[in-house]
Amino acid sequence: MAFVTTDKSRFDLDTIHRFLSHDAYWSLGIPRERVEQAIANSLCFAVFDDDGRQAGFARVITDYVSVAYLADVFVLPSYRGRGLSKLMMQAIREHADLQQIRRWLLVTRDAHGLYQQYGFRALSRPERLMEIVNMPPERGGNPPRPGSSIS
Repeated sequence: MAFVTTDKSRFDLDTIHRFLSHDAYWSLGIPRERVEQAIANSLCFAVFDDDGRQAGFARVITDYVSVAYLADVFVLPSYRGRGLSKLMMQAIREHADLQQIRRWLLVTRDAHGLYQQYGFRALSRPERLMEIVNMPPERGGNPPRPGSSIS
């Protein structure tokens, strides 16, 4: 039977890094060390198939009270269409440590329908949201402005 766990010792880091660095439009080329650091500093979820193979992954970046940012959500292509993303989203939304969260955030290019099933909506006041994107121009970001670093 398919299942979801937050037990990081069960995660297949090779699978997670391979997908994020080669297939995920949001993190192409990400070094393994950065993936490992992100996992270490987040509440993570992995979904496994009936045979115990990792089929998907998600991270929640949170203070456990005010805000949670859902990131790096994926189900491997060969496992899609089996309800595993829904199983994982249900586990995330029902996780005991995340019940006090006042505001959930995420960014998606193509999975709005999935997330709407779990209460996500377009920003009610997008004019209040701001961002800094520190990506090289060839990846669609703006380079840091000269003199803008914090010392």
